[in-house]
Amino acid sequence: RYVVLTAKHHEGFTNWGSPVSWNWNSLDTGPHRDLVGELGQALRESNMRYGLYHSLLEWFNPLYLADKESGFKTQNFVLKKTMPELYDLVLKYKPDLIWSDGDWEAPESYWNSTSFLAWLYNDSPVKDTVVVNDRWCNNCSCHHGGYYNCADKYQPGTLPTHKWEMCSSIDKLSWGYRSNMNITELMDEGSIIEELVQTVSLGGNYLLNVGPTKEGVIVPIFQERLLALGRWLDTNGEAIYESKPWRVQMENTTDMVWYTSKGPVVYAIFLIWPRDNVLELSSPTPSPATQVTMLGFAGTLKWQKSPGEGLLITLPYVLPSPLPLQNGWAVRLEGVK
Repeated sequence: RYVVLTAKHHEGFTNWGSPVSWNWNSLDTGPHRDLVGELGQALRESNMRYGLYHSLLEWFNPLYLADKESGFKTQNFVLKKTMPELYDLVLKYKPDLIWSDGDWEAPESYWNSTSFLAWLYNDSPVKDTVVVNDRWCNNCSCHHGGYYNCADKYQPGTLPTHKWEMCSSIDKLSWGYRSNMNITELMDEGSIIEELVQTVSLGGNYLLNVGPTKEGVIVPIFQERLLALGRWLDTNGEAIYESKPWRVQMENTTDMVWYTSKGPVVYAIFLIWPRDNVLELSSPTPSPATQVTMLGFAGTLKWQKSPGEGLLITLPYVLPSPLPLQNGWAVRLEGVK
C-alpha cells in the first residue's frame, strides 16, 4: 500500500525542479512538470503512502568524480548537490519513506548520512512518520536502517529478526524500460505471486518495479502483470495486508505452502492446487473448534485430522479445464495452534 518513485537515479536527472540541478530536471526540460509533486498528490488522494527513491551518487557529475579522485577526502558533491536535494525533497514533499541508493562507493563520513538522518528523525516535518531503508553508506546494508533491503532481489530463506523489504523487477534483466525486452525475460503472474507470498510469510514487504518509457508510459505488458496481481490481492489480500509471520513460515514437506497470521487466525497460502482436491497441512494443530474457509469462496470447508499431524482439508471441486488455474489460493484457519 505504498508507491516509491525514482526522484533521482544515478545519472542525476531530477523528477522535480531541484534548485541544485539547473537545467537537468523535469521542470526545466522534458515534460516541464513536477512529477514528484503530481504523483504525491494523486497517491495521497488515494490514501496510499508515498516513498521517494534518491541516489546519493551521480555517475557523471564532475563534483562527484573529483571527490572520488581524492579518495573521498573532499565533500564538494555532498555539500553542494546530494544533501541539498535530500533536504529539499523532505521539506517540499514530506515523503512517508526515503529509499536511498547509490551508497556503495563511499563511507558514511563522506555522505554525512548520520547528520541527515538525525535531522530527519528529530527535527524534520516527517520525524514521527518517516521510514528509511538501509543504503546510506558502503557498509550500512543489512546493518542500519528502519528496514533492510540488503541487496536487490534479496531473499533471506529464514525469518529475519529485523523488518525488511524485497525489491524485485518484472523485467528480470533491468530496472529501467528496455524497448528490446522479450516476453521470456519478464516475470509471469505466477512467479510474481510466489515471490510476494514467500516475502510476506517471512515478514517482508514486497516492492515490485516497472520501468516506464521515456514518455512516462507504463507499457501494456507491465499493466497486465500489475492488474493481475491486483486481482489476486482483491481475493487474497486478507492473508497479506497487515499480516504477521506465523510460528511456521512454510510446510517442511514443500515450498508450495506458506503461512501468514493475523491475531489467532492462520492463513495457509498454497501455490499448486492438489490433484485430489485435498490439501494436506502438517504444521497447524487442529482442535474441535477448528473452522476452515477459503478466501473468495462462500461457506466452510470440510476437514479431518490427518493420520500423522495436522489436518486434511477438502477443497471446493474444480471443473477440469485445459486452461491453467489461477496462481495461489488461501485458506483461513480458525481454532488451530
